[in-house]
Amino acid sequence: MNNKKVAFYTLGCKLNFSETSTIARSFKEEGFRRVDFSEEADIYVINTCSVTENADKRFKTIVKQVQKVNEDAFVIAVGCYAQLKPEELADVNGVDLVLGATEKFKITDYLNDLSKNDFGEVHSCEINEADFYVGAYSIGDRTRAFLKVQDGCDYKCTYCTIPLARGISRSDKLENVLHNAAEISAKGIKEIVLTGVNIGDYGKGEFGNKKHEHTFLDLVKALDEVDGIERLRISSIEPNLLKNETIDFVAASNTFVPHFHIPLQSGSNDLLKLMKRRYMRELYTDRVLQIKQTMPDACIGVDVIVGFPGETEERFLETYNYLNELDISYLHVFTYSERDNTPAAEMEAVVPQKVRKKRSKMLRGLSAKKRRAFYESQLGNELTVLFEGENKEGYIHGFTENYVKVKAPWDPGLVNTLHRIKLAEIDEDGLVRFELAKEKIAV
Repeated sequence: MNNKKVAFYTLGCKLNFSETSTIARSFKEEGFRRVDFSEEADIYVINTCSVTENADKRFKTIVKQVQKVNEDAFVIAVGCYAQLKPEELADVNGVDLVLGATEKFKITDYLNDLSKNDFGEVHSCEINEADFYVGAYSIGDRTRAFLKVQDGCDYKCTYCTIPLARGISRSDKLENVLHNAAEISAKGIKEIVLTGVNIGDYGKGEFGNKKHEHTFLDLVKALDEVDGIERLRISSIEPNLLKNETIDFVAASNTFVPHFHIPLQSGSNDLLKLMKRRYMRELYTDRVLQIKQTMPDACIGVDVIVGFPGETEERFLETYNYLNELDISYLHVFTYSERDNTPAAEMEAVVPQKVRKKRSKMLRGLSAKKRRAFYESQLGNELTVLFEGENKEGYIHGFTENYVKVKAPWDPGLVNTLHRIKLAEIDEDGLVRFELAKEKIAV
């Protein structure tokens, strides 16, 4: 009987969380016991991200934390950074094994010898070999599950390393997605978040070829029919792939919630061209208007990059003023960082770090203002909240269907339950207090 303990740490996106959870289940099948990352374990698996320089630096910090807990532990690096820079990770003191994009899903095959190595051992394929699909979903960690439906990307945005780290765009078979969704539902999880690298591209590569057997709208319609799922949430989706038909379907759906996260990256058409994005600002405006016309209370989140090469003061203000006037709910602000092997890293008109930080701060301030205005617009509304499982300083938090974050005094009986509430007031933390409108609506 295997009595070894394993712990996991995930950096980056929802997709990484879904894959970590799937990798963790493969350890469980081999008899390993999962423990919290802060506890002593025999093996520590770190799922890396390489979207920003900060994520790279955090990896080294996490490895040092592991060594303080157990210097003899076997440390494995997987994920995007592990695919892009395997030798760099293998050189980090304390790292024993580095697995690339395809190898990470066969992780337990590499565990014959858990003795510490002087140098990290690397198993990493060429990225053009990452052409098959491995399904994943997260479960057991949260009230909601992240369900992977797609991987890889065929876009060539000039700042992005994801196609180099994850390979070509490919999709899960629709029957597999529906099977996984039913499995998640059967475990009592109330909300599923669809995730992938470019989920609007769903259907491409579903049966190992480039043509679309199904579309993203087909996926959404099929998931809407799965029994037992209370909520379905679409995570980040490209504006050019979010069709009006999908918006209209979500508006009429009982399970898909009125919340969209749509990357913009810049409000300047000149910069969008330099970034090789596949739309102009005008299309983005149309998508926001369509959502707000069909779902006036919908929450719309926006990704935006500051400090991209060529971002003059004028172009930055173009972005700031555009977002200020747009009917959106919050921003995810990314400070541009140069990534090796990307065209943007070679571009001229580099924005100084000091200016990048200043602009990032301005947009984060705008995001706080936008979120506050959105929350205020929802006061007095009756909505449904799903409570999460963590006691945070004596309070339990939850999210409404349109992503308003609410708080209540800690009550373990509320965990993973849905309640009809009336939003009452915004507190000093910027969260919303509420009154229970009705009894619990789902167990």
